Amino acid sequence: MNWDDLRLLLDVSRHPRLADVAARTGLDATTISRRLRRLETDLGLELFERTSKGHLLTPAGQAVADKAEGLEHSAAEIAGLSETEGPLAAGRVRLGVTEGLGSLLIAPAMARFAAQAPHIGLDIIAVSGFVSVPKREADMSIMLTRPKTGRLKVRKLSDYVLQLYAHPDYLARNGRVRTVADLAEHDLIGYVDDLIYSSQLRYHEDIMPGLTPRFCSPSIVAQWQMAREGAGIAVLPHFIAGHDPQLTSVLPEAVRIERAFWLAVHEDIHATSRARAVNAFLDELFASSTDRLIGSA
Repeated sequence: MNWDDLRLLLDVSRHPRLADVAARTGLDATTISRRLRRLETDLGLELFERTSKGHLLTPAGQAVADKAEGLEHSAAEIAGLSETEGPLAAGRVRLGVTEGLGSLLIAPAMARFAAQAPHIGLDIIAVSGFVSVPKREADMSIMLTRPKTGRLKVRKLSDYVLQLYAHPDYLARNGRVRTVADLAEHDLIGYVDDLIYSSQLRYHEDIMPGLTPRFCSPSIVAQWQMAREGAGIAVLPHFIAGHDPQLTSVLPEAVRIERAFWLAVHEDIHATSRARAVNAFLDELFASSTDRLIGSA
């Protein structure tokens, strides 16, 4: 029995479609399928049910996966022993983060991180959604809600504020917004409802029940660009739009939405020197970005 095949079993248990595993591992789907069958032969067990939804674990496969996760955890602990007290922070960390935060606050600070931690590689997985730390899609993840399950160390990073923004030309064409009720007569920009990945993103209901965006995207960067080009009024984080000269705040006294960022770190790496280095970098970055995140109350 090959440990690499067991790790592949874990990958497939977490991502049932072989095409997804192929993209993550660099192996082709044929090789993955062959290695899974080899593992089944070695163990004398049927580990997967091949379905239209991908490779789903059989009861025997789940039992093997549970044992393999224990081995994975032990291997991570062993690998971390030399890092926990080691003076040199080195290695690679995968950080999951929301698209806007990753692209517009964290990515521009990479030169600073490179100077602080010259031996650490950092993968910033900035997407319209979350990557899972418990499923080992990331080592650390910045989230909009505090996760309640999983082998995680969780702490609050920062509050942040969202407000309404529009291009002055849009307001000149469509009229100023004097009250919250006026928003019902305007073109609003927001998320695609059935693609919303967190209840914390349902802003319009918080502003006024019944408000429905006309122009939608799962990408906050796309929403920002729509507003910048005069398509309508968008709910945007202050760290994205607050200092954008092409946008003006709409109803700043009446509409101020507060949310928070939470950092989740897998227990296997939270005490390692590389995780501590990334933690320190994030703390410094968020502390120095308070005005961008919160603005003036």
